[in-house]
Amino acid sequence: MLFGFIGLGQMGKPMALNLARKFDVIAFDKRHVTLPEDPPNKLKLAAGIADLAECDCVFLSLPSAEILRKVLFAEEGLATCLKEGALIVDTSTVEYNATLEVSSKLSKLGLRFVDAPVSGMQSRAENGTLTAMCGGDAADIAELESTLISMASKILHMGPTGSGQLTKLINQLLFDINMAALAEILPISAKLGLNSKKIGEVINSGTGRSYASEFFIPNILRNDFSKGYPMQEAYKDLISGAELSAHQVLPTPLLAAATATYQRALHEGHGEKDKGAMILVFEELLGCRFRCQDGGNND
Repeated sequence: MLFGFIGLGQMGKPMALNLARKFDVIAFDKRHVTLPEDPPNKLKLAAGIADLAECDCVFLSLPSAEILRKVLFAEEGLATCLKEGALIVDTSTVEYNATLEVSSKLSKLGLRFVDAPVSGMQSRAENGTLTAMCGGDAADIAELESTLISMASKILHMGPTGSGQLTKLINQLLFDINMAALAEILPISAKLGLNSKKIGEVINSGTGRSYASEFFIPNILRNDFSKGYPMQEAYKDLISGAELSAHQVLPTPLLAAATATYQRALHEGHGEKDKGAMILVFEELLGCRFRCQDGGNND
């Protein structure tokens, strides 16, 4: 079985490398991609999308629904060159309605589709321990399991097409709310003169901890806002949350508050930083910094 992989970014590249340790993979990215010094022998880089025409299954890891549509349905897009019955697996994070639209178009072209967004950030993509949330036909997902296991340690079939994206959205919105809460509360501890490093230790060993606190607090203490996904690219999750709330008439007051913090951080020019940079909004407001290197109680 021949696999394709399109999108060799922060998540896609390590996923493709892990896949190629077990299977033959033809990978493509329109940007120049630097591979490790000893890439798997089964991995070949393509010059264009047309080089993936003979693939039985193609994985996608793309930054937006707009780019997903272009890759699939442009004049020389993937959907125009794959053989009938080929399987397309979208590991990107895109809007639910866009996923349904893409699935419908591919079905009319005789192609199969599974939405399988992943969670775990770059470190887990590198060690192959992502969580994959799959939506689609049960038979297609069962067929994929032996392949996905090279990239994900947890593979869950969440329901029909789009269910994977809905599940990922729920997870991401909780992550965003957690970080917005940290951004608001942590500077208060610094303002009151508490030791930032020790506050971080208390939170991450106590009942206030979350994945967001465990990931972001150590980085914030080091003044490092480069380890996570850039806020300007991750903002699409909050747009999707607002759309879901509006269309389904779902009250989401905490999400709305978190979104306001996120939006202010973007307006203040922090879009290229990761979500931990939301703390900069409240640090400026309170005139303090939650860092290890600060003087006084934060030494």
